[in-house]
Amino acid sequence: MADLTHLIQLLAKLPGFGPRSARRAALFLLKRRESLMEPLAAAMAETARQIRPCRLCGNLDTLDPCAVCRDPRRDAGLVCVVEDVADLWAIERTGAYAGRYHVLGGTLSALEGIGPEELHIDALLARCAAGGVREVILAMNATVEGQTTAHYIMDRLAGSAVAVSRLAHGVPVGGELDYLDEGTLAAALAARQTLKG
Repeated sequence: MADLTHLIQLLAKLPGFGPRSARRAALFLLKRRESLMEPLAAAMAETARQIRPCRLCGNLDTLDPCAVCRDPRRDAGLVCVVEDVADLWAIERTGAYAGRYHVLGGTLSALEGIGPEELHIDALLARCAAGGVREVILAMNATVEGQTTAHYIMDRLAGSAVAVSRLAHGVPVGGELDYLDEGTLAAALAARQTLKG
């Protein structure tokens, strides 16, 4: 029973899962051990071995640099800064963006003790300082932490030759990019506004 309890505790840590839904999922998996649980466990183990963050942008891929960074059709002078890989994937689903990305790995949060050194902000500044980046698009979630992070990056890029823009309004306040539909994200990207430069 200890193994089952451990499985339930691990499942309960997944987003959208609580103790009750974790118990239901564990029982569902156990009832379908050969058809679902074993293939799922094998796929998770293989993914854990193969997937790694891209050293250039932070995207997840089996190759480093990732497919987006290796694609010669992408505009390397345009860098969209996102909080998390889920936000990168949300923008990619729109098909409306043909530049590169930079994944911060979160947002600034005094309450949670997350400062600039816990995020990949210095790597973004180094990319901009190395040359070749014309514009940084701040695609932060419309939360207090997201906007605080965007302002911090904007301040750090002040005085550089890099133009800074942000997604247009229309992304709901308190909303998260991963939950928006492709049309809203495409319109927000197309109507982005320059903040500096």
